[in-house]
Amino acid sequence: MSLLVIQPEPLTPEAFAPFGDVLQVEGATAFEINDGFTTRVHDLCSLQFRGTDAHPIVSFFLGRPRPLTIRMVECHPYGSQAFMPLDPHPWLVVVATSPRADRVRAFWARGDQGVNYHAGVWHHPLLVTQPQRFLVIDRHGQEPNCEEMFFEPGTGVDLQWPLSS
Repeated sequence: MSLLVIQPEPLTPEAFAPFGDVLQVEGATAFEINDGFTTRVHDLCSLQFRGTDAHPIVSFFLGRPRPLTIRMVECHPYGSQAFMPLDPHPWLVVVATSPRADRVRAFWARGDQGVNYHAGVWHHPLLVTQPQRFLVIDRHGQEPNCEEMFFEPGTGVDLQWPLSS
């Protein structure tokens, strides 16, 4: 068995830029609306919807912990997929530049950070360390929009847990 062990890195807009957008208040464009009683944190990500009859959908995902050994990744070729946690728990974001174990990167997201995976970006399905709710915006259309790729048998990535300082 050939398992790589990686330490997830902190999620920052700069480090995550090749894969998508970080959704967070910090550093975002914000302005006052509703007579000064609401701050609008504006235009956080680039949503992408391609294909026939493509349109955005909003869902809740109810994540449960799973093993932290990564053996596969998926991508959505026709649209982006945005995840925003509704609970204040840290969670894991795993992406890859191609569907291979040696191309995996992992990020620790704070409970107030979400991500928007750009269309075609390889990523692991939702990874939480305790039950957690997410608001998800993604694409619905006629074309199938989820491709899964499993790593070569006997390979994978173990995520180091817990986060070390």
